[in-house]
Amino acid sequence: MSDPTRRSYQYVALRCVPRVDREEFLNVGVVLYCHATDYLDAAWEVDPARLGALDALIEPGQLREALAYVDAVCAGAVRAGSAGRAPVSQRFGYLKAPRSTVLQPGPVHGGLTTDPAAELERLLRHLVG
Repeated sequence: MSDPTRRSYQYVALRCVPRVDREEFLNVGVVLYCHATDYLDAAWEVDPARLGALDALIEPGQLREALAYVDAVCAGAVRAGSAGRAPVSQRFGYLKAPRSTVLQPGPVHGGLTTDPAAELERLLRHLVG
């Protein structure tokens, strides 16, 4: 018998990709979307030592600014512009769309959870560490 309190969700890992031509990346965050509960949030962690090992020229402050923008889109904040004004499902669509910048989403994955916020924290520990 299935648990009716479990809801499906989708997530993407957020990757720092300092040099797209080298195809090297470091997971720095996660965005989780649960349609059934209208939940959209991000969690992230920037470790300057790990970033420096990947690319000595990457600026942790700039990466944090990009991640703060992700937070703003998730929250529907005014500073996120039109992306922040969109419905929750479209905001997730914006965040999961591929782009060629230093901060890129990985592939979309999914699962089931009874607690999207707890699942986001679990994924952060698992994927970012």
